[in-house]
Amino acid sequence: MVPEATARAARAAARRGAYPLAMRVRDELGELFADGEFAAAFGRRGRPGWSPGRLALVTALQMVENLSDRAAAARVRFGMDWKYALGLELDDEGFDPSVLVEFRDRLVRHGLEEKALDLLLAALVGRGLLGAGGGARSDSTSVVAAVRDLNRMDLAGESVRAAVEVLAVAAPDWLAGAVQVAAWSRRYGRRVDAWGVAAASTADRERLAHDYGVDGFALLTAVYDPATPGWLAELPAVDVLRRVLVQNYVRTLDADGREVVRRRETQDGLPPGRTRLTSPYDLDARRTARHTTTWTGYKVHLSETCQPLGPDGRPAPGSPPNLVTNVATTEATVTDNAMTAILQTQLATRGLTPARHYLDAGYASAALVLDTARTHGTVLVTPLLTNNSPQARAGNGYDQTAFTIDFDQRQATCPQGRTSNTWNPVRPHGKDAIHITFGAMTCRPCPARPQCTTSRNARRTLLVRPREIHESQQAARALQTTPDWKNDYKQRAGVESTIHQAITTTGIRRTRYRGLPKTHLHHVYAAVALNLLRLDDHWNNQPFDRTRTSHLARLAATQPPPPN
Repeated sequence: MVPEATARAARAAARRGAYPLAMRVRDELGELFADGEFAAAFGRRGRPGWSPGRLALVTALQMVENLSDRAAAARVRFGMDWKYALGLELDDEGFDPSVLVEFRDRLVRHGLEEKALDLLLAALVGRGLLGAGGGARSDSTSVVAAVRDLNRMDLAGESVRAAVEVLAVAAPDWLAGAVQVAAWSRRYGRRVDAWGVAAASTADRERLAHDYGVDGFALLTAVYDPATPGWLAELPAVDVLRRVLVQNYVRTLDADGREVVRRRETQDGLPPGRTRLTSPYDLDARRTARHTTTWTGYKVHLSETCQPLGPDGRPAPGSPPNLVTNVATTEATVTDNAMTAILQTQLATRGLTPARHYLDAGYASAALVLDTARTHGTVLVTPLLTNNSPQARAGNGYDQTAFTIDFDQRQATCPQGRTSNTWNPVRPHGKDAIHITFGAMTCRPCPARPQCTTSRNARRTLLVRPREIHESQQAARALQTTPDWKNDYKQRAGVESTIHQAITTTGIRRTRYRGLPKTHLHHVYAAVALNLLRLDDHWNNQPFDRTRTSHLARLAATQPPPPN
């Protein structure tokens, strides 16, 4: 219950201007986050603390207004609308900002990152604003980690510095006997920064990178020495240093039997990007590229409902708002198509399986279209990539679609009426396929060979998926060229505005925290904030597409047509 004095004062202040979002959320949804839902993370022993349900709502409202912890704590102390939403007395002095840090830590430790979104979605299902069926759409965007972007040399040096800093606190006497403190203090007393050696020659930078590797291995040798206390090797910073050195350096012996340390290059087997550390302080952040954009951090996948569009391209009046129903955060190197089945499973777990799911081509494959229909009964509305063979790109040759595939007879027929010689099941990249080969004696004298193949052995080969997938792929590619399919697929574009709103309103493009679990927590509460904003518009009877039409376009729509 909202205290009477708080309710009276807040409602009196709200008579002027727009009704505050925080107060409307309390009026419409009541006590949305009950303390009992967070009981697993908050024990009964110890002195009483702040209500976890209230802290969850504070975190959601913090994302609505994109506030820091200190600013959110100040809003709790001084904002009547927040006090109303939280059910606090007017004279409640609030809490210290550090309480929000501990709250997030507890949620992550106990696996309750998605609890707030689950509770909100369940409340909306109960009010008839959400449910299974209908349409959904998903897309992903890059998320920059809350650490510096380090090159390989800086990473090695900063990892050594981080380990030395931890050892200097944990075992200062041992460290003083293990390294030359004065010399190491000059090199590692300040953070390692490429700007300091930007003007140096290539030889100087290579020498410095080599010295970082030598120092790092020397420090690890001292830590793992039998005479060293064993608990030092268990320090996280020491293990990070070990992993960075293994990924970026090679230790070998020269002709005289002396140990040589050199930087690992491609020919030495650099680890793949999905396992390569990019910072000693955020072990989950990865560096990747997407089109022309390169970043270090994560990716977030947002899924939302989408209402059917009328002839005017807008949802029908009175339609429920489009609401975010799922959030998935991954390392930056995870591809979109690896998440398609996961997103479907997460939506099904919440009881929000869509009838039609709109995705871009990065999420799609013919096999995924079939698997999703079988497992969840969902139609994936997504364009399958067209044939990318040289003949298809040239547009004047025989691409794969020009061949007739007979799965019963296990052979292919070319446009000239010749049949294939071999039909062999294969598994390239772990996927079932069929490798079809035409004979050299068939292809070499063929007058159409220049339009068919440029192979040195004069034979045309085809690689096709198994029958069910192949036929589904051909049918889907034919369907996606029709006007009806193209008009239906326009609904997917709306998720781009959702991502834009998430970036500009809640700041998900740059994570506030380090590590994948806390970054995901940030994204979940950002999704809760987006839903609260959209619900507030819905309750205020705001136009459904008010963010998609420019003021100039609206003005033009109200003007009379120009004279003939």
